[in-house]
Amino acid sequence: MPAEGPGAGTDLHLELTGEGSRRDQLMRALREAIRSGRLAPGTRLPPYRSLALDIGVARNTVARAYAELVEEGWLTARQGSGTRVAQRATPLEPDRVRRPLPQTRRRVLHDLAPSSPDAAAFPRAAWLTSVRRAVAAAPTDAFGVLDSHGRPELRRALAEYLARTRGVRTEPDRIVICSGFAHGLRLLAKALDGPIAVEAYGLDFHRGILHEAGLRTVPLTIDSHGARIDELSASGAKAALLTPAHQYPTGGPLHPERRAAVIDWARSTRGLLLEDDYDGEFRYDRQPVGAVQGLDPERVVYLGSASKSLSPGLRLGWLVLPKAIVGDVLAAKGIREMSTGVVGQLTLADFIARGAYDRHLRRMRQSYRRRRDLLVNTLAKRAPHIRVSGIAAGLHAVLELPENTEEATLRAARRLGLALDGLHPYRHPDSAMPARDGLVIGYGTPPDHAFAAALDALCLALPEASAPGERQAQSAIRSVGIRRLSGDVSPDDQQGEDGEGGAGPQHARGADAVDDQATGQRAKRDG
Repeated sequence: MPAEGPGAGTDLHLELTGEGSRRDQLMRALREAIRSGRLAPGTRLPPYRSLALDIGVARNTVARAYAELVEEGWLTARQGSGTRVAQRATPLEPDRVRRPLPQTRRRVLHDLAPSSPDAAAFPRAAWLTSVRRAVAAAPTDAFGVLDSHGRPELRRALAEYLARTRGVRTEPDRIVICSGFAHGLRLLAKALDGPIAVEAYGLDFHRGILHEAGLRTVPLTIDSHGARIDELSASGAKAALLTPAHQYPTGGPLHPERRAAVIDWARSTRGLLLEDDYDGEFRYDRQPVGAVQGLDPERVVYLGSASKSLSPGLRLGWLVLPKAIVGDVLAAKGIREMSTGVVGQLTLADFIARGAYDRHLRRMRQSYRRRRDLLVNTLAKRAPHIRVSGIAAGLHAVLELPENTEEATLRAARRLGLALDGLHPYRHPDSAMPARDGLVIGYGTPPDHAFAAALDALCLALPEASAPGERQAQSAIRSVGIRRLSGDVSPDDQQGEDGEGGAGPQHARGADAVDDQATGQRAKRDG
């Protein structure tokens, strides 16, 4: 399809300089724009009258210039299509050739990087309906200078939704709209004093935001009950950034006793809990864990976003703030909204208010649970020596690897075109916890039709079992897997791989075995 160019052929910047008539100057400027690549092949040029008015020449001057350039082969003219830059490729001058950047990364064939949703599942039709409804119903002042607080329609919708689904207690005036979690954390970093306690395993990107603001971070040990809240008193921290609903990345909710303990710590020290509720909507094996914010809205900052529930491309997040720091956060943000657009805010407000957000989340919970179960079943069959954890909620799982195998596994994954994370970068460099080898696998990104192939590649990248019997079975499965990728698998091989004879008791249990194990661990945790 022909390129439309700037403004679909209505605006064009040309400088008429040098010797000759105005027609000669125009033709020279057009040739230079085409030769330099500024006007790409297929770009539609402005009509005679428009360009003549823009550059201050007669209409006939433009018409004759266009006609001569058509004769020379620089332009083409067709009835009903206007005048366009000719499709023939005109090479750039040698000193202006744009050389491609060197390839520094392997091509990604299977994206299992954690924390991203399935972009193909974005609810386009429902979102478009809300765009139309929201824009049609918006008051005139919505299209003026935006208040940095965020549109009141979205803040009202969020206050109702978060109270209903997450147990958050707030009012619209205590919600500040931001462009995602990272933006919200940057605003808080400007408004708070350090040091900040963080979980010993967490996103180094988030720690980096705090460090850039001059705040020191102190790691808290994590165990099967979540972060060790008893370490807060000795840390000297003024605030604590935690993921209470589903520790990221290792999994598991903060134990009820520790949820109460962190509130007691905040009250006694006048500290703050920064509650990262990054995937509170996606819990699969039991009812969602409510937000800690509901225990004390004056001592907890609740951070949420639409990045995992809808799309990171929307750039929409929210801070639910204690009343005492609303002014400080707004001052850090500035008096004018510079990060989020009005149409996105109004659309999300309508999307929530008419129930489309709830319907989308119910559908995605079912989809992501199916993927999680397929991941667990596949690993139980083809890599039973790899323990899977963190699967009760969210869009990722942690695969625990044998000692000293993480780097080799990541190299093998890259060779197979797999994008995924190792566990080492998540560990706080000052943590006393021993380093663990593992992979953080996301199952939200690949579309449904590509997920099985991504799991095939993952299994081929994993290290083999250490016990002799397990090594033999793993090698046989790996051999069949490689041949399957090359299309050379016989019916006997397929039966041996998928049938009961090649599975064994642990394989046959699949996801149920892991789910039972996870359920038992949660029962012990929750007392």
